[in-house]
Amino acid sequence: MLTIDRACRNCFYRVFRGRGEIGIVDEKDCKICFGLSGEIPRFVELAEEELKGYEFDTFSVGTKIDYEILEREDELRKTLNHNFKDIKTWLNRRIGEELERRIGKRYVHTGYDVNVIIDTRFDHVTLQVKPVYIYGRYLKLIRGIPQTKWPCRICGGIGCRRCGYTGKQYPESVEEIIAKRALELFEGDGEAFHGCGREDIDARMLGNGRPFVLEINNPRRRKVDLRRLEEEINRYADGKVRVLNLRYSDKEEVRRLKEEEFVKVYRARISSDREIDEGRLRESLSHLEGKIIKQKTPLRVSHRRANKVREKKIYGCKLIWVKGKEALIEIRAESGTYIKELVSGDEGRTKPSISEIMGSNCWVKELDVIAVEGD
Repeated sequence: MLTIDRACRNCFYRVFRGRGEIGIVDEKDCKICFGLSGEIPRFVELAEEELKGYEFDTFSVGTKIDYEILEREDELRKTLNHNFKDIKTWLNRRIGEELERRIGKRYVHTGYDVNVIIDTRFDHVTLQVKPVYIYGRYLKLIRGIPQTKWPCRICGGIGCRRCGYTGKQYPESVEEIIAKRALELFEGDGEAFHGCGREDIDARMLGNGRPFVLEINNPRRRKVDLRRLEEEINRYADGKVRVLNLRYSDKEEVRRLKEEEFVKVYRARISSDREIDEGRLRESLSHLEGKIIKQKTPLRVSHRRANKVREKKIYGCKLIWVKGKEALIEIRAESGTYIKELVSGDEGRTKPSISEIMGSNCWVKELDVIAVEGD
């Protein structure tokens, strides 16, 4: 059974509720906290120094405490047969309240901008900074760039002669173009790009743009003029990418973008191995309207996607023009529909397809996404 005959004033009131024959001693001689109570000013100083250079409105405090102190408190709790506020919770609150007074920022327990973690064993402070989330829509105005960074297929991102030691399969991406100025203005350490689906590398994203959320990690700035950011991104993008309607967002919106399925509208320039009969093509497109098609994972992505059958609805099809062996069509389809395979049939892996209905080999020559509906 653990017995305590000496405690600092803080622990006397915290543990014994100010009652009992306990000798009040200096914090460094306390048999409960072993001096931690007296180190609060030091911990506050360390936290204040670490927070310099960060822009925030609210913060929380967490501590790491020597296991022996926590174990001793558990044993004391059993001996006294009554509960009391543990040293960790008490210390967090006292440090938080004093830090609030010193820096003029609000101390909270949830929904904070920064969580200050103080390792009391080594006088070390780390910061867990809440990311900044920015919602917007982007247009990809040229072909040949991916939505996100692709690691080099040869070196896996390490860097090799093939990729010019960049570690990347493609020199740039929509993600990198959008993120560069955002990282600079928010002074972040890294980012994550969350898109509402993605277009093929050789497809453009036009119309009203594709919704996305850019997540800025460990930002030292939280309040950036998003109108200015939008202008700077578009200037840097130099006609390759354009962003619209930037606003602040949150993690919940990332989840929503990933979970919701938005109807997409595509414009495809198709080719055939023979002259296209306009009437026959119109009939084929009409036949597809309202249909549920079945698509096995396309051959072109089978190396990185699970091999399964996906059922997708085709909401509408429209013929724009026919010129010899080429035509321009518009397709409104469920999210995740493989449009190239809807046209070609992908060696029978998509049924029905335009090639199958037409009775000729057709393929997509150019593809654009012209609308992402909803949101």
